[in-house]
Amino acid sequence: MVGGIKSLIICASAALAACTPTPPTPIVRKEWRTLTTSEKAEYINAVKCILAKPALTPEGSPPTGHGVISRYDNLVYTHIQQTMQVHYVGHFLAWHRLFTATYEKMLRNECGYTGAQPYWDWTLDAADITASPIFDPVTGFGGNGPWVPSDPTSWMPPVPGRTGGGCVVDGPFAGINDLVHLGPESSLVYNPQCLKRDLAPSFASMYLGMNQTQLTLSQPDFGWFNAVVEGSPSFDASGVHGGGHFGVGGTFGQMGDLYTSPADPIFHLHHANLDRLWWSWQSLNLPARLSDISGPSIIMDPTSPNVTLAHPLSVGVSGVDTTVGDVMKIDACGTGGSMCYTYDSLYTLL
Repeated sequence: MVGGIKSLIICASAALAACTPTPPTPIVRKEWRTLTTSEKAEYINAVKCILAKPALTPEGSPPTGHGVISRYDNLVYTHIQQTMQVHYVGHFLAWHRLFTATYEKMLRNECGYTGAQPYWDWTLDAADITASPIFDPVTGFGGNGPWVPSDPTSWMPPVPGRTGGGCVVDGPFAGINDLVHLGPESSLVYNPQCLKRDLAPSFASMYLGMNQTQLTLSQPDFGWFNAVVEGSPSFDASGVHGGGHFGVGGTFGQMGDLYTSPADPIFHLHHANLDRLWWSWQSLNLPARLSDISGPSIIMDPTSPNVTLAHPLSVGVSGVDTTVGDVMKIDACGTGGSMCYTYDSLYTLL
């Protein structure tokens, strides 16, 4: 009888193990230049797929209504709508972590992409970003646009060292006059445009080198770390965030537009590396830095309530509303958080 009971227990245990789901494994984000040619092509094809898929929202029907035509536009629209709520605030990095992960899921779940979101390690290209493989016309995202003179009547000074400004002339997104449907700035009206770049290599070299990255990584707490990442709106005090945006977008490129910057697909590789930098900083002191969050909840207003782990985050129709606390651990995979990815390598303090 004892043997029979033991057999039943063993069988019951085996059945329980068989129906217990295997915990998901984090997908691994890799640097763009380390991908094979076929992996790069698969990613770019998935981007083209999202650009072509119809939007989830019905209002983008040209020539009337908003310019939300594609699934890609859904995210650009969300960024425009929340620009003044998610920059120069304590939840800047958390919101963009969610935004990038949402885009990654869209590529995988809606367009059959099998990889993870790649990142662009700009420290490898800071000496001359124009030579970066990310701008390769065949295996990258194409390069610069032709020179467009600065507007002397503009209220905003030109980005120092800018070299282009027109429609990109090569690569997978060249020659498409309606690739971008929103903007410039906060405009939501249907406005078909080409993808523009205005590379500013000398500006990029000031902020995307290892020296600035090390300065950022060395900050003692999240408040200082976040402040150094974002820098200030001045070209004289940009952090790595502004270095990537204005280094690629300059004055006239979408990447240099605070509102419509996600219109350039390079946005997501830049922000993946910013997220990698944040995770590198968090990893220097785990688990303490999984709860280290602070900063104003209102743009550049130090008197506003401090951001906490309970602060809400939303990416609109493309994702599920969540909180800062839910995205603090990138490899949680449902255990204490919804993020489920990691990086092939991290920055370390030198």
